[in-house]
Amino acid sequence: MIQVLRNAQVYAPQPLGLKDVFIAGSKIIGVVDAGCEFELPDGVEVVEHDVLGRQLIPGLVDCHAHITGGGGEDGASTKVAAPLAETYFAAGVTSVVGLLGTDDITRSTEELLAGVRALREEGLSAWCWTGGYHYPLTTLTGSPREDIVHIDAVIGVGELAISDHRSSQLTLEEVLRTASDCHVGGLIARKAGVLHLHLGDGKRGLDLIRQALEQSELPARVFHPTHVNRQRALFDDALELAKLGCHIDVTAFPIEDGDGALSAADAVSEYLASDLPGDLISVSSDGGGCLPVFDEQGRMVKYDVGTSASLLESLNELTRSGVALECALPAFTSNPAEHLRLDGKGRIAVGYDADLVVLEGDGSVVSVFTAAETHYKNKN
Repeated sequence: MIQVLRNAQVYAPQPLGLKDVFIAGSKIIGVVDAGCEFELPDGVEVVEHDVLGRQLIPGLVDCHAHITGGGGEDGASTKVAAPLAETYFAAGVTSVVGLLGTDDITRSTEELLAGVRALREEGLSAWCWTGGYHYPLTTLTGSPREDIVHIDAVIGVGELAISDHRSSQLTLEEVLRTASDCHVGGLIARKAGVLHLHLGDGKRGLDLIRQALEQSELPARVFHPTHVNRQRALFDDALELAKLGCHIDVTAFPIEDGDGALSAADAVSEYLASDLPGDLISVSSDGGGCLPVFDEQGRMVKYDVGTSASLLESLNELTRSGVALECALPAFTSNPAEHLRLDGKGRIAVGYDADLVVLEGDGSVVSVFTAAETHYKNKN
């Protein structure tokens, strides 16, 4: 069976104009001008969907989500439940990378891998980071390098915490050893081999990454700091790291007046206005994770819960501010997909996976396709 999405304004993420997109199995087999003939084998069943001139974009790639739930910083009652697959589809997310956070004791790598399998069974593309906040790392095999090499779903280590009172207060030697395991494991397994680093509010900021680059032969692409928009000074430092070739990740968390953070939209807008390479920034959601606030003694006083819906909200905020969709979209699609070597993801092109999202004029999700199957339709 061939499915056709007719009359779509395609952003691949570059704008292609009004197109018909042909899908066979899980792959895109043709992107042609709307109404043009496309040769198909005789006898093939064709199912048509008229997109009615709406925008068609690649499915969003969320490279930082607590797929088994996060939290737990104030006892077991503050653990967050695992988000359902429907919440990802409703947010336009078709690819997700799961991880463990502060609680890498009562939550495990085994549970995380089961979460990956569950989401795959529901039609999402899913992977995970091995490890968690702490060192020594929580792994399945006892070695992060072996987890990356032997476990299909594992693409690197994350979210290992630095500059945070909840971290293991890592030394440079420990960071270098972990980054080396990521790099070599990735080479052997033909994977990203990335060290995904949680950044807290600590005064050391990105110093450990800077020292690691200065004192080792490791390539800058291995270091992947996230939450870098949580402070103005931290984001400025992250821009300096991007000049050295590091891929930086901003988080689409809610911003309160006076907390000193930049919204994901503001961070991406500022990045795009710089002369830095356009492919070295991504946006993730921290979906399913706890967004805590601590007092001066490190005790949690309140918390919120992240959601993947914040990705689409941030994308829409960017376009409403005047950033062209084709300029904003890579940070949510092709940039994370290509940096993390998620083959077939993040673009609309022949040979790529048919992970597609139809958007209404207001930026809301109309429908989501993965593997030529409709997984979500807006009921409004």
